[in-house]
Amino acid sequence: MNWLFKEEPTHYNFDELVKDKKTVWSGVKNPLAQKHLRSVKRGDRIFYYHTGDEKAVVGIAKAAGDAYADPNDKTGKASVVDVEPVKKLPQPVTLAAIKADAAFKTFPLVRISRLSVMPVTDDEWQRIERMSRPT
Repeated sequence: MNWLFKEEPTHYNFDELVKDKKTVWSGVKNPLAQKHLRSVKRGDRIFYYHTGDEKAVVGIAKAAGDAYADPNDKTGKASVVDVEPVKKLPQPVTLAAIKADAAFKTFPLVRISRLSVMPVTDDEWQRIERMSRPT
């Protein structure tokens, strides 16, 4: 599967993930985002999206293992996943560029702006990767 994970770059940006080599993706509160996070499996590809002022896909990461119960969640409902960096995109793909492309009209990033973890189809993945290459 392919995913898009959102993060505020002032909180934890892609360069920090590269430096750390691995992180635990936690703190996801939205029930639908949690449902998606629970579905993440080892080796799944992840687009790293900077929210806030940037609003752009900036890098590719991968799931280092399957999602598991958040050890810090007393309710036992929350899941987390270990994430490793793969590569920075040649150039960021902005939300504006994605919204301007009719192929993304059903993409959750366009439709459900508050969702922090969402699936990405293979076609959407390839299209975003192509958009990241300088012309």
